[in-house]
Amino acid sequence: METAHALTIRRRVDAAAGSAVLVFAGVALLLLFTGMGVVLGRNPLPLPIVLGFGLGLLTSLALALTRFDAAVALGVLLLAVVRVEPAPSDLIFAVVIAVAFAIGTFDLERVPVSVTTLVGAFLALNLLSAIGAVDPGRAAEFFAITLYLGILALWLTSYVCSVRRARLVLLAYLTGAVLSAAVACAALFVHFPGAAVFVTGPRAQGLFKDPNVFGPFLVPAALILMEETVVPRLLRWRLPTKLVLLSILTVGVVFSFSRAAWLNLAVGVVVLLAVLSLRRGGGRKAFTLLAVTLVAAATLLGTLAATSSLTFLEQRATLQDYDAQRFGAQATGVEIAAENPIGIGPGQFEAASEISAHSTYVRSLAEQGVLGVLLILGLVVLTLGFALRNAALGRDTYGIGSAALLASWIGIVANSAFVDTLHWRHLWLVAALIWAGTALRTGYPGR
Repeated sequence: METAHALTIRRRVDAAAGSAVLVFAGVALLLLFTGMGVVLGRNPLPLPIVLGFGLGLLTSLALALTRFDAAVALGVLLLAVVRVEPAPSDLIFAVVIAVAFAIGTFDLERVPVSVTTLVGAFLALNLLSAIGAVDPGRAAEFFAITLYLGILALWLTSYVCSVRRARLVLLAYLTGAVLSAAVACAALFVHFPGAAVFVTGPRAQGLFKDPNVFGPFLVPAALILMEETVVPRLLRWRLPTKLVLLSILTVGVVFSFSRAAWLNLAVGVVVLLAVLSLRRGGGRKAFTLLAVTLVAAATLLGTLAATSSLTFLEQRATLQDYDAQRFGAQATGVEIAAENPIGIGPGQFEAASEISAHSTYVRSLAEQGVLGVLLILGLVVLTLGFALRNAALGRDTYGIGSAALLASWIGIVANSAFVDTLHWRHLWLVAALIWAGTALRTGYPGR
């Protein structure tokens, strides 16, 4: 039991911390909208797109003011569309976050202070490293996106504070992922109008820039659905419906022909099986999950055989000619960090190397120096620790399975060693759901 004096001190500390993070949020939002202005100014758009952009903002504002949760659901749904930046979901969430801040519902007290500190420190270091950027416009554009995603994750953590909101976010994410997978896979074999938009060569990419983003985007949805199939909490769908949706997601991951996505899914399934088997009654749950996995695998093999895609699958599973170039770019990142202690600035890696970093950790090392990669690793490890604790205790984020979130995070962390994931929207979504679950467990909000 706390004494009255200790309780008073803690409340004062909480109040001071709350004031500090609110100031931080206000400044960050100002910088965010300034950055978005820089991005649009740097990339002039045709008049119809500008008009559509303005109409979209006004519509988002009207929706956020009248049906706030509906605006959030639409933003999560549109996470499946990131062909250009800012993406449609970015515009919606920028308005939603601004409205939440203006009406006082952006409650950073719900976010673990350690998370807010690390995210804030990384953003501040991004700004500091931009001093030496050789391309200031690119630095401003890249930093604006990073800033937005950091704020989005903090806000989403505070937003998911009830079963109703958790279900809303989950349903919107699953809907976007399943529709994206279904349309993209269909576009590979059915030449309907506009089908070419959803594919690149023989690979499905949905409405993403790259199949290597599309595939991993589907993985957390698949893992969460797997746990929901074994231990139903939020979804009232029948088992056959869940199996069909899971099969669509699995086929989408494979037809992205992204080796990183395959690794992501494989690691996630192994972790999910391990966690469920260690819980009470775990043998039965693990067996059920294994049966579900086998059904999805059988559907996948049948689809691959029916579409004559097994040969290309075998080709993609081997080392590619450009793999050596990727590893060479990562070596370049280490050299850049050795010559630039505070980094070369956000988004500047491509100015120093002909090949992209292909690693979140290498990009952070080169662009923000050793301290930058330590902050990223700190955030990764902290989130992993939260996810492990939640999974070990069997406590979920208002019904979203903690085992699936742990599996998703480990898969993304492994993915990040081979792909630059810093601007993946679903990375920050999964992190936010883990942080929200952590805040739920503690004795005091956000602590």
